[in-house]
Amino acid sequence: MRREFRVNEQIRAREVLLIDPEGRSLGVLPVDRALAMAREKGLDLVEVAPEANPVVCKIVDYGKYRYQLEKREKKQQKATRLKEVKFTIQTGEHDFQTKLARIREFLSAGHMVRVSVFFKGRQIIHIGKGEEILARVAAATKDMAKVDQDMTSKGRTLQMLLVPVKGGRVEDKNAQSVSEEI
Repeated sequence: MRREFRVNEQIRAREVLLIDPEGRSLGVLPVDRALAMAREKGLDLVEVAPEANPVVCKIVDYGKYRYQLEKREKKQQKATRLKEVKFTIQTGEHDFQTKLARIREFLSAGHMVRVSVFFKGRQIIHIGKGEEILARVAAATKDMAKVDQDMTSKGRTLQMLLVPVKGGRVEDKNAQSVSEEI
C-alpha cells in the first residue's frame, strides 16, 4: 500500500493541526504560519492525516519519514512460509536430532513447519510409532512453537503443523499460575 503525502506547498487546507518533530501538538494554525515554522527548522511540513478535521500536519524531514514508513511496511509484510520436514518410523536417532535442529531453525526464522511421518508399505500398521515421533517433536519444540494443527492422518502420512510463537517462548499456563501464587 503506497501512500503519497502532500508536502509543503501541496497542502490545500487553510488551517492545520500542527505536530512538531518530537510529537507534541502545537495547536491549530494557518498553513502559512506552519510552513514558516517548518522552514525555520530546516524541515518539511507533511500532511499525515488529510481526512481529519482539521487536517493534521507534521514537521519532519520528508525523506527520512518516507524511509521509516517503508521500512515499517516491509517489516509487517514479511511473509511466513510453510516448511515441511519428513520423517519415517525408521528414522534413526542422529537423523531425528538433525531434522529437529532444522525444524528449530525454521521456527526461529518465523516460518510455519509441517512435520510429516510417511509410512511405506506395511508400516502403516505401526501408526503408534508415528504418533510417538510427532509427540517427541512437539515436546522438543514447545519452548519456541505451539501445535497449530494436531496430528491428522492423510493417506499414508501423519501430519502436524507447528507455528512459531512471538518472542520465542510459549507461556505455560501452569507455570504462570504457580508464579502468581508465589
